[in-house]
Amino acid sequence: MRVAAAAVALAVLTMGAPAMAQPSTTGFIRVDQVGFAPAEAKHAYLMSASGAPGARFSVVDHRGREVLGGTAGRDLGEWNAKYPHVYDLDLSKLSRPGSYRIKVGTLTSAEFKVAPAALLALPAAKVVTFFGGQRDGSEALRRASHLNDRAASVYDWPTFTGPDTDQIKGDLTKVGGPVDVEGGWFDAGDYLKFTHILAYVDTLLWAAKRDGSPDPRLRREAAHGLKYLDKMWDEKTKTLYIQVGIGAGNAEGTFVGDHDIWRLPEADDGDQAEGHQYIRNRPVFRAAAPGEPISPNLAGRTAAAFALAAQVEPSRWRAQQYLDQAASIYAMAKTENVGQLVTSLPHAFYPESVWRDDMELGGAELALAALRLGDSRASGWIAQAARWAGEYMAQDSGDTLNLYDVSALAHADLVKALRKSGATGLAVDEKALLAGLKAQLDIGAARAAADPFRAGARYDEFDSVPRTFGLAATSRLYRQVTGDRSYDAFGTAQRNWALGGNPWGVSFVAEVGENSIKCPHYQMSNITGRPAVGAVVNGPNSASLFEGGLGGHFEEMPKCPADDVDRYAEFTGHGSRFVDDVRSWQASEPADDFAAIAFYALTLMSKD
Repeated sequence: MRVAAAAVALAVLTMGAPAMAQPSTTGFIRVDQVGFAPAEAKHAYLMSASGAPGARFSVVDHRGREVLGGTAGRDLGEWNAKYPHVYDLDLSKLSRPGSYRIKVGTLTSAEFKVAPAALLALPAAKVVTFFGGQRDGSEALRRASHLNDRAASVYDWPTFTGPDTDQIKGDLTKVGGPVDVEGGWFDAGDYLKFTHILAYVDTLLWAAKRDGSPDPRLRREAAHGLKYLDKMWDEKTKTLYIQVGIGAGNAEGTFVGDHDIWRLPEADDGDQAEGHQYIRNRPVFRAAAPGEPISPNLAGRTAAAFALAAQVEPSRWRAQQYLDQAASIYAMAKTENVGQLVTSLPHAFYPESVWRDDMELGGAELALAALRLGDSRASGWIAQAARWAGEYMAQDSGDTLNLYDVSALAHADLVKALRKSGATGLAVDEKALLAGLKAQLDIGAARAAADPFRAGARYDEFDSVPRTFGLAATSRLYRQVTGDRSYDAFGTAQRNWALGGNPWGVSFVAEVGENSIKCPHYQMSNITGRPAVGAVVNGPNSASLFEGGLGGHFEEMPKCPADDVDRYAEFTGHGSRFVDDVRSWQASEPADDFAAIAFYALTLMSKD
């Protein structure tokens, strides 16, 4: 369960002189508020209440001079009853660098730019800033927080009052400690820390570093995450710690959890309030008993993070240390009689059910690191990765790149390992892996073809924004290993959707674009009033989740600037709703995994 702060973003509608006499159009123009590379396919959308077939549009520069004119393209379909028409505005002929707006009659779009693809390094840099703000411990970029985590007690798994609740039954049972789990990043808008999430995030940050991110802060941030993962793995006892903190208190009311109070993180160490013992001294939980096999999803993705660091670490000695640590964790994977995967406590917070993709990813990254270092174990890891890739494609395929399915990155990197090693006769070959990548893109492309805003992800479910960025990243991974640019325009359209070319006209990355989220469900921003720069939120979600009103209200929670005014209500459609409000954790809570896949997609696309 994610808990943080919601953002109230304003729909963009400014008045301007009509480009030429034509019937009045009622509606909105939606466009990516960052912009496009000169050679990219460029599309915006006219969302109309009354219909405007053949409407003339013009693109004007920052001085108001028209630089491109055209007519609205085909009607892409209905968004909702109020806006039954969405027209394509093809701007692809616009290639001169500059800042522009689109006009249709009295309607004017948000500003966007045409610039080299490196333009995307600017929003990517803001996402790195978000990770800096998520730091916990002595290296926090605010005041230090949760220093008591340096000597934390380890507890047995709690018993919950039901399968879909985070409320605990009874008290916690101490089984060990003290252990040092200080540092890392907060998971989302709350202050819990999860190995399952952090390993995925750090994997993507190291992959971005390897794949060309120019941000000078990235290495330090990725190293910050790896330092924490190193603490969560006890090599001597072969123990992986998976969580620091609890979400909710217990049914008996003798203690509270992280989601029960609204505060700044630096307040916790000195919190002496009754029932706040697990706020002050946060419990730690293990994946399994010391020396026992660990859930394969955790083993695969945690190993991948260390192995990716080994691929870019300039010191050969340190790179070999990372590789050996990755190998040790990978070898602990439980791949027989797996049962329910271990992610978080409760499992319902992050209900992952697929693990072979994580094992494929871990094996592929171990192999690439070993090939770089001349380590003889490379061939064995390639064979293991190929085995898990084959089993994944036979039993688990059907998802796209996101927190719960990392096979797209695994397939692309296994292809690279096969090419570097020349290995043949394995459970899968390069052709099958490339077909698997293409199949994921085809899932998104089929959805996009039926959507008036070309969205490849479903936005009536959780994680619409990160899944959209995942499809954008996959389009570039596919091109990276095939040279085929067939999915470039599709990938660009996914980025466009996330950054403003959507029915709400909102950039779902804070402080990126003219009309980005303003009031996220994010404690540190809500309490201090400082913007959550670079935060990436879930975005629209099922409208049914809001039927009982907005939840998550605390007395300590400052109101949004336009509290109780849902400025996006008229854009609810296709079963989805977006609410930019601190109380709407379902739509407006930022999270590390959201930010990581957005950053990786922007990194890959900035190299176009």
